[in-house]
Amino acid sequence: MQIDLKGRVAIVTGGGQGIGRAIAAALACNGAAVAIVDLAVDAARETADELSRAGHASAAFTADVADAAAVKSAVDAVVTRFGRIDILVNNAGINTVKDRRPVHEYDRDDWDRILRVDLTGVFVVSQAVVPRLLEQRGGRVVNIASVAGLVPLRLQSAFVAAKAGVVNLTRSMALELGPSGVLVNCVAPGSILTQGTQALFYGPDGSYSERAASLIAHIPVGRPGTPEEIAHAVLFLVAPEASYVNGAVLTVDGGWTAGYNRDW
Repeated sequence: MQIDLKGRVAIVTGGGQGIGRAIAAALACNGAAVAIVDLAVDAARETADELSRAGHASAAFTADVADAAAVKSAVDAVVTRFGRIDILVNNAGINTVKDRRPVHEYDRDDWDRILRVDLTGVFVVSQAVVPRLLEQRGGRVVNIASVAGLVPLRLQSAFVAAKAGVVNLTRSMALELGPSGVLVNCVAPGSILTQGTQALFYGPDGSYSERAASLIAHIPVGRPGTPEEIAHAVLFLVAPEASYVNGAVLTVDGGWTAGYNRDW
């Protein structure tokens, strides 16, 4: 997918790896200068260096997305480096991978940690960036949620609650900011195959694990998605041509949430 983002400056949180890295690369390849804001500084620098070597304007900045002071410092540094901000992609997020439990046994520390990054982080970064978009009378915000924010999953109460919050925070922001020319939308990925999730999908012999095969059976297209497929959805939402899309939740899940996909 090719769009014209020349002269635009984008911030991608959590852009050092996985979906965030694919989003950063897609924006850069379409002409945007990309600021990667990530707590994992080495990964952020590696991504920024790779984009720079390919001839794209990119730089890495370190911040905990839920730390307002650190985020303000990073946003100020982005403006100093690139002169403006036009696009914000709130991608940074975490989840509990092991020891998932029902709500009455759910670990409070895990709850606080996930809500802090996945929901509060979106709020904090948006608070720091949106005033600059309003000053310019225009811009785009794309929040990365999850199908888990639309169709709740078992044993992941914190992640489900956080991503549902992101979905409705997106809609609220769209109502508030749309009249000023700042469009806010959301992408809800389904099961995405990243470097971090490969071990969850594939067994030692390279075939789907039993758990992954059960999951894939619910997905009409019969496979997990790729980070690049999420990046293309983000590109659509930030494209100049998507100027009448505001408050949308774009589900990219291979049909997972379209309906029940098993024979009775």
